[in-house]
Amino acid sequence: MASNIGAIAQLLDATLDPAQHRKAETALKVEQAKPQYSLSLLNIVASEPLPAKTRLAAALAFKNFIRNNYVNEEGQYKLPQDEVNTIKQQLIGLMISSPPAIQSQLGEAVAIIADSDFWERWQTLTQDLVSRFSATDPKVNIGVLEVAHSIFVRWRPLFRTDELYTEINHVISTFGQPFIQLLITTNTRIEANSGNKDLLRGWFETLSLLVKIFYDMSCHDVPPIFEENLPSICELLHKYLSYANPLLATDDDSEVSIIDTVKADICEALELYTVKFDDDFSKYCGPFITRVWELLSDMGPETKYDIVVSKALHFLTAVASTKEHADNFNHQDTLSQIVEKVILPNVALRESDIELFEDEPIEFIRRDLEGSDTDSRRRSATDFLRKLQEKFESLVTGVVSRYINHYLTQGETDWKAKDTAIYLFISIAAKGAVTSAQGVKTINSLVNVVEFFQQHIAADLMSDSAEPIAKVDAIKYLHTFRSQLSKSQWMDAFPHLIKNVGSSNYVIYTYAAIAVERLLFLTDDNGVQMFTRSDVEGFSNELLERLFMLIERETTPAKLQENEFLMRCVMRILIVIKDGAAGILDGVLQHLIGITNIMKQNPSNPRFYYYHFEALGALVRYCSASKADVLNAKLWEPIQLIFTEDVTEFMQYVLQILAQLLESSPADSISANFGALLDPILNPPMWEVRGNVPALTRLLAALIPRAAKDITAGDKIKQILGIFQMLLAGRKSELYAFDILEATIKSYEGNVLDPYFVTILELLFKKLQSNPADSLKLRFVRLYHLISARLEEGYGADYFIKHSNALQAGLFRQVYPAIILVETDKLARPVDRKLAVVSYTKTLCESKAFAEEFLKGWANTCNKLLMLLANPPTIAAGLGDEIITEADVDDIGFGLTFTALNTCKPAVRDDYPEISNVIHWVRDYIKEANTRHNGLVFTFIETRLADEQKEVFSRIIQ
Repeated sequence: MASNIGAIAQLLDATLDPAQHRKAETALKVEQAKPQYSLSLLNIVASEPLPAKTRLAAALAFKNFIRNNYVNEEGQYKLPQDEVNTIKQQLIGLMISSPPAIQSQLGEAVAIIADSDFWERWQTLTQDLVSRFSATDPKVNIGVLEVAHSIFVRWRPLFRTDELYTEINHVISTFGQPFIQLLITTNTRIEANSGNKDLLRGWFETLSLLVKIFYDMSCHDVPPIFEENLPSICELLHKYLSYANPLLATDDDSEVSIIDTVKADICEALELYTVKFDDDFSKYCGPFITRVWELLSDMGPETKYDIVVSKALHFLTAVASTKEHADNFNHQDTLSQIVEKVILPNVALRESDIELFEDEPIEFIRRDLEGSDTDSRRRSATDFLRKLQEKFESLVTGVVSRYINHYLTQGETDWKAKDTAIYLFISIAAKGAVTSAQGVKTINSLVNVVEFFQQHIAADLMSDSAEPIAKVDAIKYLHTFRSQLSKSQWMDAFPHLIKNVGSSNYVIYTYAAIAVERLLFLTDDNGVQMFTRSDVEGFSNELLERLFMLIERETTPAKLQENEFLMRCVMRILIVIKDGAAGILDGVLQHLIGITNIMKQNPSNPRFYYYHFEALGALVRYCSASKADVLNAKLWEPIQLIFTEDVTEFMQYVLQILAQLLESSPADSISANFGALLDPILNPPMWEVRGNVPALTRLLAALIPRAAKDITAGDKIKQILGIFQMLLAGRKSELYAFDILEATIKSYEGNVLDPYFVTILELLFKKLQSNPADSLKLRFVRLYHLISARLEEGYGADYFIKHSNALQAGLFRQVYPAIILVETDKLARPVDRKLAVVSYTKTLCESKAFAEEFLKGWANTCNKLLMLLANPPTIAAGLGDEIITEADVDDIGFGLTFTALNTCKPAVRDDYPEISNVIHWVRDYIKEANTRHNGLVFTFIETRLADEQKEVFSRIIQ
């Protein structure tokens, strides 16, 4: 293995070089397929003579390998059992002995393994961890606790289940008592080493992890062992909220000390106990309120205190939510003290904020933007103030308004004071959450947001000489209160926003783009868009050109992708103007393709390229009908390069765009290039990347009907059915198998699939016997109806019956009443219910088996058809003017799973669009079939149905 390790180490180094990383990653994929690759990576991590960057790259590669290759969708090991056992034996010790950066990566790998194995398949883990606790070596404890925290932290966002509580109880039973003992030991060691900087720091890092794990283990309920020891635990937490030692202080204004990290951890735990366990914790809460108040009063404005200030404010916000303690704040003098000593110092602009604005503008925007600065002082102070206002609206509004007026007066000569006034006003004016879609929905009735804007802010929006931060404040104000302005007010403000997209200041033009994009997305409560195509089309080209100029001024891949807000605005404009983009298609495509070609060299900002491909998707969706030839011609080359260079980050997006292009282009405009896609997408390794599967399925399903002749000429049907079988085998991919099979059935006549159909049914019936999900049963029923309805193409009910019974005599008799008839009632989509109507009608009129063998089945089918016709399915025509909501990028696990492009969302398939009135079609079909069969259908109605059914049927066919 040694030479192999050397080769892998060289490849890992090469992945760190932008010039070599693609080639190196491809070579590593070859190594991955070799036995014991994971152990080779661990050996590299453990090899101290190797450079730190190589060992870290190996730890990262190990984590990613484990994420994708440890278990399959069913939770079964993909690695040999002996390799799994060796990983578990080596991993904990290796993590404990590794440097912090490597520890972090290995900790994530442990968490991934724990997801599938802990605790049933790794019952020894907590005992192993506990056995490694040291009374003398904090470094060992840090490693052990990092492992424990990486596993236990997974519990925090989970909902209660019996399995989860069993796991937590297992941990508490083995880990709880040693945890308490280590907490006591750590406290003793801190006291004993108050003059030894290195040991003191190590024990404080141990304490920080212990407090985090205290939170983990309490996140669902207070463990009995914590309940028993709560007085002494609270005493210890209070002690370290007050702790100071100059040995651990930091000189750098931005470097957080380990003491302040511990204080922040403690405040977070206090917040949890206040919110979730106030009945148990309330009697201990008083001294913490006093201490946290003192802590906030003592903290300076330096950025190193930001986390502890933020967490302390979160705790006070939680306290203000409780019945028992909220009244402590219900006094004008107290509130004035809070505003003066806590709110104002934490909402006022600091020098560090101004430096960030000027030196790292994108970071300033991300921290400042709604929802992305949860640990900022400003956000935390605002949340505290809003919680107080929720309880005491009139009192808080009155107190804060005095300060607002004071700062507005100062603001006539000092823009920083005005910034504070605006921030305070926004804090008390907005009630409830600031929503991503509509900004602030509910307003404090004691203030007037439009009047405040007109009197104090509008001039800064329009002025060319306003301070940059003042102009940003004006744009942000509009952005925050966007749903409070009428359309006519917006029509006045909109040109000024667009003008600011032309600013030379990074933060101003970015905020202007953010506000324009959210405004174009804005709807009323009924979902009606405020700004439509007609409002936007006139200036869209100029605005797009400006945005592209801002994006493309950067030429390196990383810098070009830095500002996702600009690309999101491009995307939104293209979505709003729809096919209005056809007139400017050449220019917009040129920009987007140019950006693609630079990005693919090093995809680095998933948010940026997600919006970029949504923008391309919008062009394809809305312009294919009239400009398919242009799109086919211009998109092929950049997409082909993504395939040939294996840009994995872009693969699922281009697959969706190709599918959308195929589906929405007129049949005669399909490029011959698409035929060349067949071989690559029928290659099984393409399907091994889980995130590719939905997009590959859709593209193959779109290709099959358009390349039907090439598929039969090249004898590729077996390959397609091989993909179908592979997809059907996996729980998470089984529904996609039906898309492939349905596309094949719709593209070929029954005799083409004859040789394979018994095997297809065998695979499907095996799935139906293995405790299938309801969704799988419904897809099977839809598939049956598709086959049954396609009588003219050589299928039909008898085709299904013949092949079922060839698999097992009498099988259809078991399946039809128990699954088809029962589950059809559960079909929800009108297109599926319509297909069932066509299927049932043709069965009643044309099936020899139902006519001669299944007399009772004929009557039951007829009854089910009448039930469907009692509420006949109607299909909405066309795409309409729906609003496209892109995914929330913070919820996307980029690269781990499939990320759908909403501009490429597949249209609902209507297999019989020519049938517009279902009841009329049924009537005409039955009458025509009855004539063709010499009155036999009416005879069956008369002889096989109950009187009530006959009466209903006669009304339909009159």
